[in-house]
Amino acid sequence: LQTADTMAQSPQAVMGLLESVWEPAKRAAERERQDMEAFIAGQGQQIDIEPWDWRYYAEKVRQAQYNFDESLIKPYLSLDSMVAAIFDVANKLFGISFVHRPDIDAYHPDVKIYEVHEAVDGVDKVIAIFIHDNLFRPHKRSGAWMSEFRTQTRNTPDGSSVIPVVINNNNFTPGNEAMPCLLSFDDAVTLFHEFGHGCHGMLSAVTYLRLSGTSVLRAFVELPSQLMEHWLTEAAVLKQHARHYKAGEPIPGDLLNKLVAARSFQQGFATIEYAACALVDQALHALPSYEGLDLKEFEKTELARLGMPQGIVMR
Repeated sequence: LQTADTMAQSPQAVMGLLESVWEPAKRAAERERQDMEAFIAGQGQQIDIEPWDWRYYAEKVRQAQYNFDESLIKPYLSLDSMVAAIFDVANKLFGISFVHRPDIDAYHPDVKIYEVHEAVDGVDKVIAIFIHDNLFRPHKRSGAWMSEFRTQTRNTPDGSSVIPVVINNNNFTPGNEAMPCLLSFDDAVTLFHEFGHGCHGMLSAVTYLRLSGTSVLRAFVELPSQLMEHWLTEAAVLKQHARHYKAGEPIPGDLLNKLVAARSFQQGFATIEYAACALVDQALHALPSYEGLDLKEFEKTELARLGMPQGIVMR
């Protein structure tokens, strides 16, 4: 019943998805262990890697293998260029365009307002208003989020669609006269992520408010944002939009390759950590009865059945 109205629809589908990533993750984690053991051996030592050792030696291997400083990426990720990137991606994916309206007064000078246009039956129409509030300022709520001042619906007297007013809030460090606002790669991921939520609201085309925009079941609400995130790591997007804020040159290929490699580092370990928790949780909820259950013993037995890699624990 808990999964009946989710994307998975059944416990069997949940287990199928988790098990499909479990074995590949174990193999990846084993390769990561071997890399750490090789590093330790190179230091003239030999130890069995325990859970409290893993992150320490993983960082040593990361420094040795990649020696990658993510601050080298920032000059290529100006806020303006990354905003152009998300608008370009939305145009290519959804056929929408963003028209800046500086003539409309916002609640703060840093805030930008856009009309969102789409060609409907050959006619250009405004389908949403998008408000972009990207910069940190005193007294602004921390974090990043999407919300709506007005939500799309067709539940109107004449059946016409209400134009949504959608806002993305971020808290990026403002630039200055010498240097524009430059984003870390994680900041750029956040920009794309929240824009995915924004597109969910702006492209809504439903009758009832109950299902409008992000007012959907929790299993689905993060999907548009997660999908939008992935476009940032597409080489075509970065090569077109990640340009040095001074020279205008595109991000070098070797720097891009180092970024991709570093971002995928230790993904076996990370996947094992969360997948183990989910698998044990699913197995626990599948028990017909909890009478006489020894939870500690149950976890131990289930992890042994799964073949939990040594040196990694549930977190």
